[in-house]
Amino acid sequence: MKRRVVVTGIGVVSPIGNTIDEFWKNILECRSGVDILKKFDTEGLRVRIGAEVKDFYPENYIDPKDAKRMDIVCQFAMAAAKMAIDDSKLMEFNFDPAQVGVVTGSGIGGINSFEEQHTLISTKKAKFVSPFFIPMMIADIIPGHISMAYNFMGPNYSVASACATATHAIGISLRHILSGDADVVITGGAEASITPLALAGFTNMKALSARNDDPKTSSRPFDKDRDGFVMGEGAGILVLEELEHALRRGAPIYAELAGYGFSGDAHHLTAPHPEGTGASLAMKRALEVAGLRPEDIQYVNAHGTSTPLNDKYETKAYKTVFGDHIKKLNISSTKGVTGHLLGAAGAVEAIALSLAIQNNICPPTANYQTPDEECDLNVTPNKPVERVIKAGLSSNFGFGGHNAVIAMKKYE
Repeated sequence: MKRRVVVTGIGVVSPIGNTIDEFWKNILECRSGVDILKKFDTEGLRVRIGAEVKDFYPENYIDPKDAKRMDIVCQFAMAAAKMAIDDSKLMEFNFDPAQVGVVTGSGIGGINSFEEQHTLISTKKAKFVSPFFIPMMIADIIPGHISMAYNFMGPNYSVASACATATHAIGISLRHILSGDADVVITGGAEASITPLALAGFTNMKALSARNDDPKTSSRPFDKDRDGFVMGEGAGILVLEELEHALRRGAPIYAELAGYGFSGDAHHLTAPHPEGTGASLAMKRALEVAGLRPEDIQYVNAHGTSTPLNDKYETKAYKTVFGDHIKKLNISSTKGVTGHLLGAAGAVEAIALSLAIQNNICPPTANYQTPDEECDLNVTPNKPVERVIKAGLSSNFGFGGHNAVIAMKKYE
């Protein structure tokens, strides 16, 4: 019998809340997490806004001694993992440690530690560099820490594919369970790259919104007046589980993870393919793996970055895949309130998709004010829409032409 995979636990640290209830409530109410940055002095910078995590206290989730030896990106991931694992009730049951894996990702890794330690070696001497610097910086340390905290001994590694990172991690985890490599995989992504260096880099490549005078509406996916994405941070973690394994222990089930598609644009370092070719290929593959037709989909959580090129070309990809059915779809980008969490985006958006399917609510695209004839989709503007969602997609595309899409179904 073919194995099936379900979502049995979710956890989130985000600019709009550090609990699932708060996160979901603020998505539905279009409460933006974007503001003037508080982490460092932005005076004189062209871009001074971002979507920072608020009221995060690592000691609530991690032993304080251990937390001091982690970059904040790992702290975010550990916190979201604890929430997801607690939510799944996995630790209340006997399980085979060798059959529980951890596959997570980060697009940039511990850049806060990198910048801090570089300042030390530049202003003092090499002896002042922390002996924990390397394990604090490298992205693969995140699944290592999670596995050590819970004695998970199955597949364990990290993925990096820019803004498609977490979606790739989730899709790869699906494959591990379907192939029998594991019965449970803790997966998702984390990012904490709101730093002076990263902000300067994204600003100078003209990727970011510069609406410093109106932060709350600065992220405008699919809107005609969009002018760039807003940097966000946080983590999303999902517990994926083989269906029979989940049923034997009476685990909660949010949705079934049914399909995964991926591709490469082979086009440009940072710009998406102008016909959305790679994106549409990844969507078609996700549908095929899931055994779904385009007309079986009711809702799509779009990549929708609020950049001029992505939203235009992403629209073309949806039209290619869905044809006339595009008129019956609800599509939205939750980046209107969360900003763009880069390597963690696909995880928090997969969580939003699983909640949409569970609750039969299509979350809205916030800050949609002026329609764009080149993005003529039903973007579910500014208010959620109630409808039965039997199946949906979540799409993410990254610099380097990386495309990843997952398909979820209502568990039946």
